Amino acid sequence: MSVLLDRNTKVIVQGMGREGTFHATRMREYGTKVVGGVVPGAGGTTREGFPIFDTVSRATLDTGANASIIFVPASGAMDAMLEALDAELDLVITITEGTPVQDMLKVASVLDRSGTTLIGPNCPGAITPGECKIGIMPAENFKPGAVGFVSRSGTLTYEIADLLSRAGLGQSTCLGIGGDPVIGLPTPAAVRLLNEDPATEVIVIVGEIGGSAEESAAEYMRANGKKPAVAFIAGRSAPPGKRMGHAGAIVSGNQGTAESKVKAFEAAGIPVANAPSEIPGLVKKALQS
Repeated sequence: MSVLLDRNTKVIVQGMGREGTFHATRMREYGTKVVGGVVPGAGGTTREGFPIFDTVSRATLDTGANASIIFVPASGAMDAMLEALDAELDLVITITEGTPVQDMLKVASVLDRSGTTLIGPNCPGAITPGECKIGIMPAENFKPGAVGFVSRSGTLTYEIADLLSRAGLGQSTCLGIGGDPVIGLPTPAAVRLLNEDPATEVIVIVGEIGGSAEESAAEYMRANGKKPAVAFIAGRSAPPGKRMGHAGAIVSGNQGTAESKVKAFEAAGIPVANAPSEIPGLVKKALQS
């Protein structure tokens, strides 16, 4: 099994411009079933062999797609996400960076009443190594295995997956959920999916300063954890009030500090790496315990 995506997932690409077409081709080369693209006004044409549709509903009706990946500009991201939710897709991944918070709040209100899982925005996507990639991550960094992996950072997703793979620790499913203040699938919900996944034997949680998602995930694992976990918190040296990289990575007062997140994981019995390079060793130790 896997989480959210596997070799049977059928994907449409919303926004088949230069970036969308490039990554649609890379995903197809990986083995992902990319069944078409959506470009309003261009329905009936093809791009790099992909059939193009005017709307998401038309694309899903004609292809049987159950997932989408969104590459449209930030000004149109909200409408693209709402259209995908209206089509009742199982999984929607939004790569778009810079989506306004007020737009995401509108999307979140609809998402709460839907059966769709939304990952992102401003994320690298998700991958079940060897089966399906829906995202922009370098596929060569990922190998099939039993490490479930959730990360708020795209770059750290690539780096840590590569470290794990080089150490002989393949991954079951990797979820790059994004670092914006309002996202579809938050860290606690992603951890819950991996905790319930039979193919996952150990969970790696990569968080960062800002918000309280890591504290909530730690509390969930303390009460419900079925398998060992390892954590890492990025931004430990960030000064209060200064945003570091992601829009959601900011410490305000005593909220969202690295210290509070480390303490929460340690209280849950989850070891916290001081650097990404320590993660493979901690994972091996967790698997042997």
